[in-house]
Amino acid sequence: MIRHLAGRLGQAALLLVGVSFITFILLYILPADPARQLAGRSATPETVETIRQQLGLDRPFHEQYLRYLGNLVQGDLGRSYTQKTEVAEVVAARLPPTLLLMAAAIVVELMIGLTIGVLAALRPGSRFDQGAMIVSFIGVSTPQFVGGILMLYVFSVQLDWFPVGGYGTFRHLVLPAVTLGVLGAGWYSRMMRSSMLDVLARDFIRTARAKGIPEARVVVVHALRNAVLPVIAMIGIDVGLFMSGAVIVESVFGWPGIGQLAWQAIQQVDIPIIMGVTLVAAVAIVLGNLIADLAAPFVDPRIRLR
Repeated sequence: MIRHLAGRLGQAALLLVGVSFITFILLYILPADPARQLAGRSATPETVETIRQQLGLDRPFHEQYLRYLGNLVQGDLGRSYTQKTEVAEVVAARLPPTLLLMAAAIVVELMIGLTIGVLAALRPGSRFDQGAMIVSFIGVSTPQFVGGILMLYVFSVQLDWFPVGGYGTFRHLVLPAVTLGVLGAGWYSRMMRSSMLDVLARDFIRTARAKGIPEARVVVVHALRNAVLPVIAMIGIDVGLFMSGAVIVESVFGWPGIGQLAWQAIQQVDIPIIMGVTLVAAVAIVLGNLIADLAAPFVDPRIRLR
């Protein structure tokens, strides 16, 4: 376990360096000029150049990146161009809402996706199975902004059950969490159905049924426990996707998380904020996958970490 953990942490460090390098290149070749953005349209070229020198943007790419990497190793994510505060402080302030939304969305998608997937696998080819797969396909194909706007129109504007946006209460959490969860549940239902069908066709399931074990126990204890392994891996990926991919949903519902922070930083060409959010999302993906790997042996003792 310790050797596996050390190896994964080493891989994670290399991955984060690679992510930072690629992101830095993309931002470096970006047509937008952060100095011009900060100076304003009416600023003189001399003023823009002064700001560029103050931010260190006049230096060659390799000097800028090595300087950023050196600060990053020391835990310094830099200072925001627009907010004039430490990036670590800004990101840390936005993390709790995003973590709350992420946890709620994962609960919603697991409840919906696993239930539909298992029921569809128990009745393959039935109308329920066909209907569930059609609904799942619609779910995974629906853009997040479309799902969010529909949720707002139906449940906030027409029915007035939930607030239009904001943060602070359970009622504010429901719509963004359900929007993310419903759209993600389609993947889980399809994955769970496929995995359950594979497990239900194996010899140990036929043996369990031949011994007269109740069907509910066969499905829950024997089949579901083995079929859920791919889902655990998907949850690890979802942790990172929700950290970085909830930009649209957070913007639609006015949710003050790092997704909304990233969108604002992109509009303002605030490079330190963009880099900080990207690295936090990368760390979340690495940790999510690591936790999924460590949890797999507890679900299936046959799995051994190497």
